[in-house]
Amino acid sequence: MDKQHIRNFCIIAHIDHGKSTLADRLLQITGTVSDREMQEQVLDNMELERERGVTIKASAVRMVYTAESGEQYEMNLIDTPGHVDFSYEVSRALQACEGAILVVDATQGIEAQTLANLYMALENDLEIIPVVNKIDLPAAQPDVVAKEIEDLLGVPASEVIPISAKTGHNVQAVLEAVIRQVPPPIGDVSKPLRALVFDSHYDSYKGVVAYVRVVDGALDKDTRLRMMATGAVLEPVEIGVFSPGMVPTGRLEAGEVGYVATGFKTVRECRVGDTITLAQGGAEWPLPGYVQVKPMVFAGMYPVENDDYNDLRDALEKLQLNDASLVFQPETSQALNFGFRVGFLGLFHMEIVQERIEREYDLDILVTAPSVEYEVLLRNGEVIRIDSPADLPDESAIAEIREPWMTIQVFTPQDYIGPIMDLVTRRRGTYQSMEYLDASRVVLTYHLPLAELIVDFHDKLKSISRGYASLDYQFDGYRPGRLTKLEVLVNKQPVDALAMIVHEDDAFHKGQRLVSQLKKLIPRQQFEVPIQAATGKRVISRANVKAVRKDVLAKCYGGDITRKRKLLEKQKRGKKRMKMIGNVEVPQEAFMAVLRLEDED
Repeated sequence: MDKQHIRNFCIIAHIDHGKSTLADRLLQITGTVSDREMQEQVLDNMELERERGVTIKASAVRMVYTAESGEQYEMNLIDTPGHVDFSYEVSRALQACEGAILVVDATQGIEAQTLANLYMALENDLEIIPVVNKIDLPAAQPDVVAKEIEDLLGVPASEVIPISAKTGHNVQAVLEAVIRQVPPPIGDVSKPLRALVFDSHYDSYKGVVAYVRVVDGALDKDTRLRMMATGAVLEPVEIGVFSPGMVPTGRLEAGEVGYVATGFKTVRECRVGDTITLAQGGAEWPLPGYVQVKPMVFAGMYPVENDDYNDLRDALEKLQLNDASLVFQPETSQALNFGFRVGFLGLFHMEIVQERIEREYDLDILVTAPSVEYEVLLRNGEVIRIDSPADLPDESAIAEIREPWMTIQVFTPQDYIGPIMDLVTRRRGTYQSMEYLDASRVVLTYHLPLAELIVDFHDKLKSISRGYASLDYQFDGYRPGRLTKLEVLVNKQPVDALAMIVHEDDAFHKGQRLVSQLKKLIPRQQFEVPIQAATGKRVISRANVKAVRKDVLAKCYGGDITRKRKLLEKQKRGKKRMKMIGNVEVPQEAFMAVLRLEDED
């Protein structure tokens, strides 16, 4: 098709503002999906996405639309996730587009991710088409929200398109606006091939399927191709477009979006952000790709059955094919044997990966409490990075520990400013600024340590603001802090999977709470089990799990006291011997107790 009749665009919005529903209506209006095949969230084909009602993976689809002018256009839509943990998916999708539909909920107004995704789109020089969705709801205020958008973008409120994606009201106007405002792709078919890989998934028959946006040249099924970053050479198994299933076409030209089935068996050969060119006479320079995404949260993943170790590795490798941000490496723990240290972008991402492993690969896994990556300056001047508390060197070798800090923005109605400020201050946050968006809504900016943010900050924020506050965060940098390692000893043996790095001021309280939690969770043994929390060489809290005792005096009716004493002494000696050789099994719930410490506040 002529490049002037191609439009590449994506939909960006805060989570739950109606991106996937709008995508459904666009597919219906253009006749890409028939009414018989239509279902909610057509593009969310993962079971987990449909169940939770959130988009986890960006997905691409080609639609053919006949405009009011009678001309036919090829519309390439990329539906993106809205959750803050998946902003890397959004950043990649934006690279493949010339325009973005910015969806704002008529009942909620502009929220944290609306702004974060908008700024990302503006950095990529995309044409923005603002849309107010959910105007059919009784609480909708389309005029107020349109005015908010006008203040933010400078687009007159009268040009903001009011729609209802659920009923399909006025959705056609969005397609017409895309044709009018989004520029056609630039690129030259006669130049050497350059195609940007913006996503990938794994197919057991076709290998790694790369989602590509062809910038220059053309992709042909019969030509040998080369990945510019990895140098891997391939002969394409299949080339085609998404409509919305995979439809082979055999060729893609400059400006088009589609897929290449590479036949590769590992994601290492076909990285997201790489440029595909011809194996002979290809382009000299790659396209500006993406920065390699950096995980923020780390946790240990262990199979409940040791025999499943290899299956867990296979599952993680397959997930990595779909998810460029997932990193993992083997680790061992005294308490849990062999497993992996896995890096995630945030807690929601961790939850999704855990659930996908359990469902899609039918594995029972145990995930330890999440931690962040610390920088440790040693006394000899060397700087090391550690993502597991168990790897922290001895106290005497450390000059300082630096922890990652984030800049957070909280959007909230003004009624909740007090409780939110109190929550952030309790978590060691430092106040930066407060701005009023309108008469009743405020954006608070704070600096906060990432370790305080990852566990349950978002849940607490939602509960104290009755669900109205929304959160966005960016990495700010590493700062030194008064941090120490809190160790847990069960029966005088350190349990490395329960260790954590905490602020010195919190060490005593957290140690006490953890010991109290573990006392309830560790089952009683035949001997007394001491549970201790220690920092360095100092034990700061202790509790004993009482022994299960047999009543050895049950058969003594009266008689001499020495007989009773003899039986009790015999029992005492037996318990002592048992304690020397006894082994305490720490149950799975104990590892999750670390996560629930904040609930005791």
